[in-house]
Amino acid sequence: MSAGADLVRVLGDGAETALARRAERRERAREEKRRARADRAEWRLLVVSLFFLVGFGVLGGRMALLAVAEPKEPRLETAASRVVATERAAITDRNGRLLAANLPTWAIYAHPHETALAGVDADEAARRLGAVLPEIGEETFRARFAPGRKFVWIKRPATPDERQAVHDLGIPGIYFGRRETRIYPAGRIGAHILGGVTVGAEGVDHAELVGLAGVERRLDKELRDPARAGRPMPLSIDLVAQTALTDVMGAAMTEFSAIAASAVLMDARNGEVLAMVSLPDFDPNNRPDTRDPRVAKVRPMMNRAAEGVYEFGSTFKLFTAAQAIDSGLYTPESMIDTKGPLRVGKFKINDFHRMPPRMTLRDVIVESSNVGTSNIALAIGAEAQKAFLRKIGMLDPTSIEIAEARLGQPLYPARWSQLSTMTISFGHGLAATQLHLAAAYASLLNGGLRVHPTLRRGAPAPTEADRVISASTSRSLREILRAVVAEEKGTANFAEVPGFEVGGKTGTADKPARGGYDESKTLSTFAAAFPMSSPKYVLVVTLDEASTFRYGRTWRTAGWTAAPTAALAVERLAPILHMRPIPAPETVVAGDVGKVRF
Repeated sequence: MSAGADLVRVLGDGAETALARRAERRERAREEKRRARADRAEWRLLVVSLFFLVGFGVLGGRMALLAVAEPKEPRLETAASRVVATERAAITDRNGRLLAANLPTWAIYAHPHETALAGVDADEAARRLGAVLPEIGEETFRARFAPGRKFVWIKRPATPDERQAVHDLGIPGIYFGRRETRIYPAGRIGAHILGGVTVGAEGVDHAELVGLAGVERRLDKELRDPARAGRPMPLSIDLVAQTALTDVMGAAMTEFSAIAASAVLMDARNGEVLAMVSLPDFDPNNRPDTRDPRVAKVRPMMNRAAEGVYEFGSTFKLFTAAQAIDSGLYTPESMIDTKGPLRVGKFKINDFHRMPPRMTLRDVIVESSNVGTSNIALAIGAEAQKAFLRKIGMLDPTSIEIAEARLGQPLYPARWSQLSTMTISFGHGLAATQLHLAAAYASLLNGGLRVHPTLRRGAPAPTEADRVISASTSRSLREILRAVVAEEKGTANFAEVPGFEVGGKTGTADKPARGGYDESKTLSTFAAAFPMSSPKYVLVVTLDEASTFRYGRTWRTAGWTAAPTAALAVERLAPILHMRPIPAPETVVAGDVGKVRF
């Protein structure tokens, strides 16, 4: 064999060997992949088996629980129905009388498809339900039982008698769930204070009660706090005083043909509100529909004492006098220029009736001179006036525990001009709430310590850190306001109640109208305190568009409307507040000499 042939044979054997090795490597790789796939399949099978095992375990446990559980009424399974409701605390007045509480009631609901499967058609079910619940009516029930519906409310809440009446119908597919409903035993009395609740999350066997207005909304978290452990929440309100003041204000609306009325009775020593009235009012057990035009017109749910802001007229003159005396600029006997009218640009400031050209500061307040008060305010200055009004709380919302109080933001000019300084001094140009006025009067007349209006019983008394004027200035103001009522030249003679030393200030403000004020429509207010020698209570009454016909003419001023209303209120309230008349000074006559015994 030649050398070339040997070389060819050797090369051919090498090629075959290389090909065999490559084939072997490929086979080993395929085998490794098959093993990896088999391993992954085994793990998947193990995981699936484990899930099945856990699932069957949970199912078995659930079946065991159901086997030993007490049967329950069917319920609508929604997220809301799984909420656990917390019992809402009751609310009482300062003496423990019930103002708001929870009443066990029922919710009635139906599964219309079950009713149909039982052979009772929708018309028959609607007819029978309408007969026992006529206020809802057959037609409404017929719509609720329309084909395809699987759940409908029949009535919620329902009384025990209504529940029994529906139960006795024996209609298949109707069920009953227990729940609680908020009730207000006094009805309209104190409605604006309490406000009301609405239903939050609810299921067929519970309804979460959530504050909607008033105290119920402002103190919602406290009322729902489980830590209260059933303890009621006492307010500063006296239910008997609240009832009496509501009666008085209602009668005044009728007598003086007013379109609205409001009143606040406050403890002058710590700001506790004992009564607060706003008329027209409403029943929180059956809140009116605000979409009704008749309701929208009279606005019965508006809290005129806490959220309504108004110009209160000459009641503000006390603030001007307080600042003037306390600053040392004037004394009660200082002479003030009262010659009018005053002119500021195109505006003219005049008095209701002719005044002497000069009067003491005391008489400026007693006889209510706009010109004299304006001149005092000009001497004080705009910045000082604004700072003092802020100090006594007249420029910021009150902190009282009523949701609507945040709406009672006082309105005042962005630019506090010379004209603003003058008009604000006698109660025009700054609008505030009745609570602002009551708290400011209490602060100025209780010795000079600022109080904040509150509905919490047991509020702490103010301290020296709360002082806004001196005790001597406070005494001077009390003497001036007592003269407004007791002296013949005062503007509030009709507010006198013998034995109770009533003092106060009238205020008659023309109501704003387009382009100015409407002189035929007024807001009449009397802000008072009693007994004036050591004030315990502040009373503010306001009548909207009140008038009376006397001596051949129509009177719209507060002296003729609000002042006598306050006198009647004091007469009604004094016994409720356990106040006794203060004996009048006794005069002992010896010969021709009269001696006064105190």
